Amino acid sequence: MRVRELVGGNVIWVSPDATLRQAAESMVSTDVGSVAVEVDGALEGILTERDILRAVADDADMDLDPVSSWMTEYPDSFTSEMDVDEAANWMLATGYRHLPVVDGGSVLGVISIKDVLWAITEPKV
Repeated sequence: MRVRELVGGNVIWVSPDATLRQAAESMVSTDVGSVAVEVDGALEGILTERDILRAVADDADMDLDPVSSWMTEYPDSFTSEMDVDEAANWMLATGYRHLPVVDGGSVLGVISIKDVLWAITEPKV
């Protein structure tokens, strides 16, 4: 199975100038654990639920602090043709829980370790 098969739905994008609260509200309303950060149509970063937790623990102002202060800039990503088993091993080795999937210069989506785990444990028919 290829990583592209795990990508579903639309990419949830926020601006680096969005507040942490706006990003968190986007995650909650779309039931995702991360948002892609976009500038002029290009992937500039990723903000995850762990980043928001870290910000809260550091006493960030959720209504004033911008996403850019807490995001991971220019995140690693998977190509759409990467094998899911390879992606699983890579995510375990690096500790990442969410990574963008790209095809050329386009972000197809963001997959989570949960997506990868589901794919590798799904019974083969």
